[in-house]
Amino acid sequence: MKRISFLIVFLCAGAVAYADDASNQAFQNLGDEYISDLTNFSPVYATLVGDHSADHKLDQVDAAARDQYRALLVEYITALDAIDSGELSRANQIDAEILMNQLQSDLWSQDVLQEWAWNPLTYVSISGSAIYALVARNFAPLEERLRSATSRLIQLPRFLEQSRNAIEPQRVPKIHAETAIQQNPGLVSIIDSMIIPEMGVLPEVDQEKLNAAIEIARSAIAEHQIWLEEELLPRAAGDFRIGAENFDVKLSYALNSPLSRKEIKAKAEQEYESVRNEMYEVAKTVYLSLHPYTTFPDSPDEPYKQVIIRAALEAAYQNLPPPDGIVEVAKQQLQQAIDFVIEKNIVTMPDDPIEIVIMPEFQRGVSVAYLDPPGPLDRGQSAFYAVAPLPADWTEKQIQSFLREYNLYSIQDLTIHEGVPGHYLQFALSNRYPSTLRSLLWSGTFVEGWGVYAEQMMIAEGYLDYDPLMKLINLKWYLRSITNAIIDSGIHVDGMTQASAMTLMIEGGFQEESEAAGKWVRAQLSSAQLSTYFVGYQEHLELRGAVENAWGDEFTLRRYHDQALSYGSPPVRYVRALMLNEPIPRSESGSWVR
Repeated sequence: MKRISFLIVFLCAGAVAYADDASNQAFQNLGDEYISDLTNFSPVYATLVGDHSADHKLDQVDAAARDQYRALLVEYITALDAIDSGELSRANQIDAEILMNQLQSDLWSQDVLQEWAWNPLTYVSISGSAIYALVARNFAPLEERLRSATSRLIQLPRFLEQSRNAIEPQRVPKIHAETAIQQNPGLVSIIDSMIIPEMGVLPEVDQEKLNAAIEIARSAIAEHQIWLEEELLPRAAGDFRIGAENFDVKLSYALNSPLSRKEIKAKAEQEYESVRNEMYEVAKTVYLSLHPYTTFPDSPDEPYKQVIIRAALEAAYQNLPPPDGIVEVAKQQLQQAIDFVIEKNIVTMPDDPIEIVIMPEFQRGVSVAYLDPPGPLDRGQSAFYAVAPLPADWTEKQIQSFLREYNLYSIQDLTIHEGVPGHYLQFALSNRYPSTLRSLLWSGTFVEGWGVYAEQMMIAEGYLDYDPLMKLINLKWYLRSITNAIIDSGIHVDGMTQASAMTLMIEGGFQEESEAAGKWVRAQLSSAQLSTYFVGYQEHLELRGAVENAWGDEFTLRRYHDQALSYGSPPVRYVRALMLNEPIPRSESGSWVR
């Protein structure tokens, strides 16, 4: 990394009179180098974010590659540390803070958390994304993308063998092994549904190469599946709970917020009681519409409130989508949300393309839906609102439980969160910010918090004419964000059992059993991510309140939303500093260069 060393020399040699310009130029050069080095960090990640210079390569994941990756992180941290952040522009100060947080997080993950040694899902995700990312979006001629896929498929046996050598079975939690077994065949479905039908565009000689590569890949996937089922799963004995020390460090990096685990838990528990009480008040109006002569007690106890809320929710559960029509329903509701945002002048409506698609098989088993935006270097490509289909082996009871949870009101809330004015709109507007570096290093807390904020804001603005059933489901979804935060640390730090988590979600959060069971799996597979929804929403609420106070009569939703989304997607506290001209906050996380 001689280029990075040059940056340090350049900065130190600059005259004091030009310190500001030298520091900003040095940081800009460093940021540009980081972006250009994405293919050295991971060719597959580079493809995902829109750098297609290494689309023909598949990641190296052996010990030598890990050593090189670690050295690269240390060099960037050292170079960034040599730049005086006080001499940077406010925009560059924020980008420098975000970059350092990411580098430190990556290095800590490499050295301490070490998922490369115990999480087989890491490798399933890379192998699936390696091919899916090439064929899902039209960033280059199809023939070119298929040739890149050919190259990556040929390298798959090497990649999977390296992953098996890296994994230490006794450290692998059973749930991670089981989920990898479920997801690994998903790459075959990508080949069958997205590669083979398009092969005819290639010349015959290239078709022969691709056919040969497909057979190589099929054999490698089958061999890996046998290893997962017969060698890894029987030996998987790791603890999925990462413990207090690791959780706290990971949380601090994930949130880039001064809030501690204990503060988040206390806030969530307080909000849990408040939202349940609000649900009761809404539920009373629904119940009265069904039973107009009801008299409610002045001081109802919790069991009474529980009964009334559940009775009101049953009214919402009468509005179910067809089991095979969820995607079509989401398409209709997305357009409805777009029309409302435009009519009410809530925020600038982008014209970037969005497609609602069936979730790829290799991504299933963690969440019901997600928004897959195009990489910040892939301008103009479609965002994918991916929805998981109902598993083919589900019983009628499981199907009905799912449809009750994802009733028509719930799908509407989900579509607001993932689509408009949630993730799709937020990414489309945020990625117009000129800093590519900031677009690459978007904050999960900002993004997920915005999604929850979008849900609550739309209903408050009268979406669906203040339908009390929509409001009730909307509050139920917010309650889900709250219980997410509680179980996140509860499971990984406090030893929360499956029974306790399920009780909290089903009885406390009014979730259907199928939803709660899926969240229990997700909480085991992930850590610190489930807290981002609640924390981010609270930060967005506080930001909006502060800006409303500062702007007074000049505050409008359109002005506020457009400006809040104009800075990219950094942690919310940085947006606050920019909107209110406050000092740029510094990260609390300590250095991790060992």
